[in-house]
Order: sequence, then C-alpha cells, then structure tokens
Amino acid sequence: MELEKVLTELKKDKEKKFDQTVELIVNLKKFDLKRNSINTFISVPNKIKNKKACGFIEVESKLIDTIPKAAFPRYKNKKELKKLVRKYDFFLASGVNMPAVASTFGKVLGPVGKMPSPKLGIILNENDEEIKQVLDKINNSIKIHTKEPSIKISIGKISMPEKEIVQNIKSAYESILKELPNHKENIRSVMVKLTMSKPIRVDM
Repeated sequence: MELEKVLTELKKDKEKKFDQTVELIVNLKKFDLKRNSINTFISVPNKIKNKKACGFIEVESKLIDTIPKAAFPRYKNKKELKKLVRKYDFFLASGVNMPAVASTFGKVLGPVGKMPSPKLGIILNENDEEIKQVLDKINNSIKIHTKEPSIKISIGKISMPEKEIVQNIKSAYESILKELPNHKENIRSVMVKLTMSKPIRVDM
C-alpha cells in the first residue's frame, strides 16, 4: 500500500486519549548483526518532539539545565545517576568536560543512547547560540541501533500534518538504506504503525 494511503488507514483507527506515535519498522534480510551492526543517528526534516536535554557545561543557560564538573561527584551515587538518566532525553557536553563525562556517566548513558558524542552533543563554545544549534539537531535526530534484524523507530506524532510525517518516513528510510551494506537487497519489508495499532505494510 502507498504511504499516504497507509496513514489515511491508520487515522481511521479509533481515536485515543493521547497523541499516538507514528512508528516506522524496517525488517531486514541477509543482514549479519555482528558484522554490520548499525549504531548511529539519522536526521529527519520535521521535529517529532522537543527533547528534554541537560548539559555538562560550566555556564548556566536559558535553554537547558546544566551540571558543572564540580557537581559530578554527586552522581557516583547510583540512585542519583539513574534519576538523572530518566529525567532527560539527551545530554550534551563541552569538549573540555568530555573526559570527565565519559568516566563519570559513560557506563550508564552509553547503553541507553544518551551519551554526548562528536556526531551529536559536543559543543566547543558554551554559549546559547551553539547550544541552540545542537538542540535543533537533537530534536530532529533519531537513534538507530540494530539489536535484531529489524529497525523500529518513532518517526512522528499522529497530530502532525500528514505531509510532515511522510517527509520524515521517506527521509529516515533513505538514511537507513545508506547505512545497510547491500542497500535495498537488505530490506525484507517496510511497515508503519501507531502506538496502539497493528502495523501495515507500505510500498516505498
């Protein structure tokens, strides 16, 4: 089924009391998880949601909560660290603080995909202009990490204009294709679903 028709079909689903997430599922074939594992960020043209971010930086910011290096020892307490990880969607850091961030927070932030990295989250200058640029990237970025022969990502909200959802799906699909070693040959099927709906196969 064509993408636009799939979205129309999904919208027929009985309305829920919350804004359902639109999910893209790309099922893979002839894909060796050990050899070809994907662990990256892709960007989509339209923001899905404002992600709550925190910065490991030394200056206070109007845009995000901040944790200076002097406060890092507090998070040697596992309870405090877990609470911090749950509270924020993503973290950014200044380049000079990164070694301390890696040693203090890396073991917890890394596995959940929230660790600042050169690809996304490290700032050179601690000012609101640069922080805003990184936040814009974060809000339009999606983490992809293949743990099984299927990629499942949140691509939008059902309340978004249909045109924006379509753009996000097409952009994410093209980005995923580029990451696959044999591109389209590694695609078994593509499906789209809502949080509470069954997936519908889509022709890309």
